[in-house]
Amino acid sequence: MIGILFTGGTIAMRKDPATGAAVPALSAAEILAEVPDLASVAPVETEDFSRLPGPHVTPEHMWRLAKRAAAWLERSDIDGLAITHGTDTIEETAYLLDLVLTTAKPVVLVGAMRTVSDASWDGPANLMDAVRVAASPEARGRGVLIVMNEQILPARDARKIHTEAPTSFAAPEFGPIGIVDTGIVVFRRTSLSRPSWRDAAAEPGLRVRQIDPRVALLQVYTGMEDGLLTYLLSQGARGVAISAYGRGNVPPAIVGAIERAVAKGAIVTISSRAVAGRVRPRYGYDGGGLQLLRAGAILAGDLPASKARLLVMVALGCAQDAAAARELVIAATQ
Repeated sequence: MIGILFTGGTIAMRKDPATGAAVPALSAAEILAEVPDLASVAPVETEDFSRLPGPHVTPEHMWRLAKRAAAWLERSDIDGLAITHGTDTIEETAYLLDLVLTTAKPVVLVGAMRTVSDASWDGPANLMDAVRVAASPEARGRGVLIVMNEQILPARDARKIHTEAPTSFAAPEFGPIGIVDTGIVVFRRTSLSRPSWRDAAAEPGLRVRQIDPRVALLQVYTGMEDGLLTYLLSQGARGVAISAYGRGNVPPAIVGAIERAVAKGAIVTISSRAVAGRVRPRYGYDGGGLQLLRAGAILAGDLPASKARLLVMVALGCAQDAAAARELVIAATQ
């Protein structure tokens, strides 16, 4: 039995006749009616969890979804889980689920780039493939996956690289871990192991008892001053994920604010705005990665800032203090 949680997104949208713009519309039953052959893949049980566009998803929503997913996966009659989701935030939700769920059962997120009103609606084919992967014994133990356009992507690596093309999702650095080839699930590589740490007080199926959403994301830009970073910290941010240049370099004017943030106990991660490659302490000039590392910032490897932010939220929710959370983040980004 495969569970399907419907949370919204373009896969559940149609065009409003008055505006011509896509809006949430379809229920789980209406979507399933468009996939009549689904029962030939596996028996399914469904739940209308939400009907949100991707940009409406918050970390708190992700956490509620994680708890609901864990409850489904604890059932002995459920072999895997497919979750429909808006594509604007699907990679973030998938990564948070990958961090907090403990199950070896397959968990597959899926969406669509076209609505039911479009002649090229990709929802039914993507959903069929997602259930195929969720039902595949070969998908066990591979962490949370995203299935789009016949590609199987690990949550940590998946990125949205185009605004609306059917090929919008990719794993730019290492490629997909598998494909769905005319209905056949094929895996060709493994994904990175998930963190092994776990809060003893967490609910069954979960790694942590809570997340701490007080983590901000900051994109660097030319001529940047330290005002934004200083403001975020004054508003109680316990962490800041910085999307930096190239190998992990920032405008020199914000280095002092980063040093002050670390001194106050905030966790500062450095990622690259590039779509592939790792941040490293290669450059030693003012604002370079080496200076940031020495200032106490965490160079987040190939993890984009949007996901580094979620990692810090999870670590802060698991650890007893910021210092312990910092060590968890370092271990997960090397």
